[in-house]
Amino acid sequence: SNSGMIGLLTEEIAATPHAGKIILGAQETARAHNLTLAIINSALQADADERRDDVVALVDRQVDGIIYATVYHDVVSPPQELRSLPAVLVGARDRAGELSAVIPDERAGAAAAVTALADAGHRRIGHIGADPEVPATRGRFQGYLEALTAAGLDHDDALVVRAEAEAAGGFLAARELLGRDHPPSAIFCYNDRMAMGVYRAITDRGLRVPGDVSVVGFDDQEPIASGLYPALTTVALPHYDMGAWAVSTLVARLNGDKAPAWARLPCPLVSRGSVAAPLDR
Repeated sequence: SNSGMIGLLTEEIAATPHAGKIILGAQETARAHNLTLAIINSALQADADERRDDVVALVDRQVDGIIYATVYHDVVSPPQELRSLPAVLVGARDRAGELSAVIPDERAGAAAAVTALADAGHRRIGHIGADPEVPATRGRFQGYLEALTAAGLDHDDALVVRAEAEAAGGFLAARELLGRDHPPSAIFCYNDRMAMGVYRAITDRGLRVPGDVSVVGFDDQEPIASGLYPALTTVALPHYDMGAWAVSTLVARLNGDKAPAWARLPCPLVSRGSVAAPLDR
């Protein structure tokens, strides 16, 4: 018999500003189906045993199904206990390919951001990336390259710098890019936190956003993106929609309906005030 309760296991909310939206999307969708959401917040650094204990705790509470949300991985091998009942992964795919999963389309989102810069007339578009070990970094870099090719622009290694994915890293990387002989007229940043540092590096040189250099971020992180001046054009992650998709898919499974194996949800471009035509157009 159904308990009318589903479990949501998330990695440390503090580690990501977005997990709250995953929870909201899951909660509102669960409510629409008269289901209760039981939430367990796992530490980001939790080892396999702790994660298993968290899954077992939900199974013991007799939840009808479990949503397993993760933020930093491409593919995961979730605890074996998760396979004993209907489960959906959010943010990563199942290495064994058995569990339904929903992930953001990082690549297409990044391509849209860089295309917006190319459409504004930019020819030298820099990219400030982060640790290539993180899947999102690779997806966003891939999107950057694809958009350059689609716009007929050459990829120049001198326009790509990697740094720590924080404001300080963005600041150092942008200082390096702007100090080059042929600096970029626009910079696509791995995330909004890096973009914050990029703004500072631009201002430090006596330049302005977007008059001298256009900047685009990724994440649409509150309060950074809307709080920067000018407000940052960026790419939003579909966290709310991923949480909602996970619950809907779980409900379909519980009702014996055919459920999609996995989905890649679009990351929409949020246009604000940090993109303009280049000066030398």
